[in-house]
Amino acid sequence: MILRIWPSRLAGAVNAPSSKSVMQRLIAGGLMAQGTTTLHNVSDANDCTSALHMAAQLGADIELGESSVCITGHGVPLQNRGTTLNAGESGLAARMFAAIATAAKEPMRLEANGTLQSRPMDALQAPIEALGGSYVSEEGHCPIAVSGPLDGGEINLDGSISSQYLTGLLMTLPTSRKDSQISVEHLVSKPYVEMTCAILQDFGIDVQTNEAFNVFKIPGNQTYNGFETTVDGDWSAAAFLLVAGMLAAETSIEIQGLNTLYPQADEAIRGALLFAGGALSGSDDGVQIAQRPVRSFNLDLTDSPDLFPPLAVLAAFGKKPSSLRGAHRLMHKESNRAHALITEFKKLGIVVEWDESSDLLRIQPWNRKPLPDPIRIASHGDHRMAMAAAVLAIAGIGAIEIEDAECVAKSYPAFFDDLEVLGARIEWVSK
Repeated sequence: MILRIWPSRLAGAVNAPSSKSVMQRLIAGGLMAQGTTTLHNVSDANDCTSALHMAAQLGADIELGESSVCITGHGVPLQNRGTTLNAGESGLAARMFAAIATAAKEPMRLEANGTLQSRPMDALQAPIEALGGSYVSEEGHCPIAVSGPLDGGEINLDGSISSQYLTGLLMTLPTSRKDSQISVEHLVSKPYVEMTCAILQDFGIDVQTNEAFNVFKIPGNQTYNGFETTVDGDWSAAAFLLVAGMLAAETSIEIQGLNTLYPQADEAIRGALLFAGGALSGSDDGVQIAQRPVRSFNLDLTDSPDLFPPLAVLAAFGKKPSSLRGAHRLMHKESNRAHALITEFKKLGIVVEWDESSDLLRIQPWNRKPLPDPIRIASHGDHRMAMAAAVLAIAGIGAIEIEDAECVAKSYPAFFDDLEVLGARIEWVSK
């Protein structure tokens, strides 16, 4: 699908989509629990659908409502209904359920689709084997064969690639027969681990950690207890709407549904926008942002790499260069996002420089010459690249066409619908 988006002025309010990061963890906890977990304000993102399918395959009973889902788990060992799981294109689901699947009564095979087939998965092999399980992959990628159970014990984990491996182990080890301790080196995305620990606590699971988040003590023989909760709004998705509002609102727009129960790394967008000269104010159920000129900024996004695309867009509208540190985190996303940002922004005349020695992207101010014809941008099958291109178009100086725009369904299926509600001019392109 190719969408053409024109420069537009925005006004009004929309609801933020539900957080897929929160929901996938809640689905995993519901699978492990004895009893029913009820989730309200559920996400229809593809990643959450994949997680629900995997939970059902591992033995959970799933009952879908109009805006809720009931997940009835039967405890550990998991009573799997088959021996194959498919994570779709969800890196979190793959890495989390690769560990959880060791609690199944039979060996499990985990498959993936799209670019997830080439994303790294091998950081789990040594921990799983050290804990008494089996882990076999094809050169460190999906498909993966795992079996258990994990006995518990003391392990070391490299957290430099992704915190998702740690999340999978933290979800799994409380049900092991022995106590466990995980020592983590070079942990990235600490807020996502804080989210995992907060969700585990709501399931009645005890995980003890230190202030540095580099040692985790996990008592064994614990039982998950189902509960009822509402899935938070997603700051990762809302970041694009907030940037669009700062750049292209008539006066201001409001993003509702951002009251949060659990820590989210990308809530850092609030501070980033203020640093860039934004004007944000709280509403009864969200955030309002006013149109403002952009000040150049320098930020470290090591713990919130999903903010690179929206903040790279914002930086292009500044009067001086801006820089975003932590660019190494962009290598293993749905695309190589550093390369994708450089390549696609260049088509519009925006210079993005990747300084690997300093681990940063430097974004030069956009010399916005009128575009006589629409410029076509490749999304690289990456939902956040498609959303970034849309915001560039809305705030820009000519039409932009986005290839494979439907990839936003991975995290935010209603993204373009919500932009239209706010006033964006969007049309289909036949070829």
